[in-house]
Amino acid sequence: MKHLVIVSILFSLGLMMAPLARASEGPNVLLIAVDDMNDWIGCMGGHPQAKTPNMDRLAARGVLFNNAHCQSPVCNPSRASMMTSLYPSTTGIYFLSPGLSESPVAKKNTLMPKRFQDDGYRVMGAGKLFHGNQNRKYLPNWAGSFGSFGPFPEKKISNFPGHKLWDWGVFPEKDEMMPDYKIAQWGAQQLAKKQDPSTTSTSSGQAGSGEPKPLFLATGFYTPHVPQYAPQKWFDLYPLETLQLPKVVANDLKDVPEYGVNITRLKHVAPTMEWVEKNSQWKPLVQSYLACISFTDHQIGTLLDALDNSPYKENTYVVLYTDHGFHQGEKERFAKRSLWEDGTRTPMIIAGPGIVKGKVCSKPTQLLDIYPTLLELTGLKPDPMLEGNSLVPLLKNPKADWPHMARTSFGPGNYSIVSEHYRYIHYNDGSEEFYDRTKDRHEWSNVAKNPEYAKVVKKHRAQIPQERHEILGTRSTGHSSFKASELKVKLAK
Repeated sequence: MKHLVIVSILFSLGLMMAPLARASEGPNVLLIAVDDMNDWIGCMGGHPQAKTPNMDRLAARGVLFNNAHCQSPVCNPSRASMMTSLYPSTTGIYFLSPGLSESPVAKKNTLMPKRFQDDGYRVMGAGKLFHGNQNRKYLPNWAGSFGSFGPFPEKKISNFPGHKLWDWGVFPEKDEMMPDYKIAQWGAQQLAKKQDPSTTSTSSGQAGSGEPKPLFLATGFYTPHVPQYAPQKWFDLYPLETLQLPKVVANDLKDVPEYGVNITRLKHVAPTMEWVEKNSQWKPLVQSYLACISFTDHQIGTLLDALDNSPYKENTYVVLYTDHGFHQGEKERFAKRSLWEDGTRTPMIIAGPGIVKGKVCSKPTQLLDIYPTLLELTGLKPDPMLEGNSLVPLLKNPKADWPHMARTSFGPGNYSIVSEHYRYIHYNDGSEEFYDRTKDRHEWSNVAKNPEYAKVVKKHRAQIPQERHEILGTRSTGHSSFKASELKVKLAK
């Protein structure tokens, strides 16, 4: 029997699942990763004008985890954490460098794609699943980046003088020129292929003319990561004259500790709020971001259509997730690298056989939960080294008791702890933030010093890890920002 596990949203199990035998008889996995996409998708309501019919239909097929969080608000450590199911404080991978091979702790873990390959899966992928050139190293049968963040115009479209990647606007002319279009087409082709004898296994586990191997297909889309380019038709969905900006409040940083301001401002490369407003670029930035999300949603639709027309349709788990959030003016900033809601929250959807349909789970979950969840869903032996928790109980009942909180870090000592109703932030100088999300979903009012919340603050504070791996790697934006913030503390003493 052919089964496909689609890793795009962890399974929402509403029915009892029969125990699965060896991997050659197990379900398939389709993993869909998106780069730098926040909650601006229709089913999450992050932006009232977002048009994402395909992600919405996937959510209708399974469970939408609307309180899911990354383990670091930047690409490399988030993806390393997801693929190892280890926290950055465990591996020492906090920023854009180093790679997994330079972490003695991470090297001891079997990465998710390798684990499925070892257990008899036919593993293949394309695009961005790991950060940078690690895809070729750690993703079996990687088909390539198909152009990654390209193509680029001859000159930047915007007038922002910074990094080459920080650009936005209408480009290129056709969808077919975009790398993500090519990645989606490649994925659809894999779903349409018939297996040959080399991709089957006999009862003894040897390649041959036995039962088809289950498939682990991973696709990683680069958009809406900067440069935020998309063809004109996607911009046409969001006319500037009617475009709504995200809701913000004046002087939002007045109750944020100085360390919290510094770690999200010093040595960063994104446009500042001052530059954006001076150059009248807020609406163009929001328009470009929404256009890119709608374009990416269409590529996800290509994969879902291919799945629906394939033999894998009834036996595939689909998991959709993004590596972290992204600010578009909230907290007076643009880009990622923050411990607030807009930096840590990530869309995550899981659908597949036996999962309840059209349900929303508000329990605090994490990207590092995906690995142990997939192991349980596919009937593979659990790995005691993984630090995540299987989401299968929530896939059976999205309102089930869930004692866990979600933890995000941006350098050792800087942590965000999220429960179902609250967010606690601890900075390395001891300063804190606390938000009651039942009353303040935009996190505008820091109530950390309000005695009314003393007990619940203490409960969240207890989740801060006492053992913290030293920072590995050098010379990334995160390293520079952390060092600059620490220096400010020392100079203030």
